Amino acid sequence: MKTLDIAQVVAASGHPASTLRYYEELGLIESVGRRGMRRQYERDVLKRLALIAMARSAGFSLDETGPLFSDNSSVLIPREELHLRAEELVRKAREMESLAAIMRHVADCPAPSHLECPSFQKLLRIGLKHESRSRRRRQSTSGRKLEGQSSHLTK
Repeated sequence: MKTLDIAQVVAASGHPASTLRYYEELGLIESVGRRGMRRQYERDVLKRLALIAMARSAGFSLDETGPLFSDNSSVLIPREELHLRAEELVRKAREMESLAAIMRHVADCPAPSHLECPSFQKLLRIGLKHESRSRRRRQSTSGRKLEGQSSHLTK
């Protein structure tokens, strides 16, 4: 079987050699040997790198990406986790659309002062409620992460 030189993997994947070495250090990919000083990889490394990139785009950390690979021949897709992350992306997209609408209104508001505009006043109240909910959600999420980290540390 023909292997790929690290330079060929760099060219085909778009990842710098330093990233390939780092992924190898983390156990996400592995080289199959060396030719001179250059690492050699099986062709399947390109699929693995594409899956790592896809997982990163979906918001998975590198630590979370490792368990997706049960062995060299299969991938374990956490379907429920993907559904949850997709819903979070949809929620964020809605928030961004709302923010864009607010910005357009503020930019185009004909009132002499934005503070005199009833629509702007309403947007301020909505924004305040949203910020309060977001802050509580972040605090709740960081609390769960800390609980998970402490249970992981005690194992």
